[in-house]
Amino acid sequence: MPEESQSATPLVCDFLTSADSLVRCPRDDEREVAFAGRSNSGKSSSLNRLTGRRNLARASKTPGRTQLLNFFAVAGGGRLVDLPGYGYAKASKAHRQAWGRAIDDYLNKRPNLAALVLVMDVRHPLQPFDNDMLAWCAAREMPVLALLNKADKLKRGARTLALRDVSAALPACGSALLFSAADGLGRAEALAFLRSRLDAGER
Repeated sequence: MPEESQSATPLVCDFLTSADSLVRCPRDDEREVAFAGRSNSGKSSSLNRLTGRRNLARASKTPGRTQLLNFFAVAGGGRLVDLPGYGYAKASKAHRQAWGRAIDDYLNKRPNLAALVLVMDVRHPLQPFDNDMLAWCAAREMPVLALLNKADKLKRGARTLALRDVSAALPACGSALLFSAADGLGRAEALAFLRSRLDAGER
């Protein structure tokens, strides 16, 4: 997998709004790509790397800081959506259930959702949440990119094995990519996926 291309231009994005339920989401008149993942996968950091904005999405050493559906407007059209992380959030059961309902409603009822980016920690891929999301994408033929983050923490052989295992578990509508929010590995390829799905000529 090639290292980050110096010519890879990040997506120009600005924060649009946050929502705690489907009815509070923006109008469904723009194509959207949603980012999902466990709360320790580095989802927000990955978004920041792809947009070239260090603090666009809230990134923290404390997992579970993303507690709302956060919408970012992409220059030229479309939106990126940062979904609440699943897992280790230090919040009440009631709050976690509310996040779950918001995510379920968004995924199942948002007609302008064009693709999903599923961020996994490459050292611990295919956890139950990840498998559930892949099954959901398969059932709906929703394009999905499995972004295997933190690849900088593994040696090349271990990276290759992880990529092979995840690729074998993907539905026909899916692809996998080694990625590092820390050093930019895989950024150009991830940006190409995002741009292709936000293009009005695609699904």
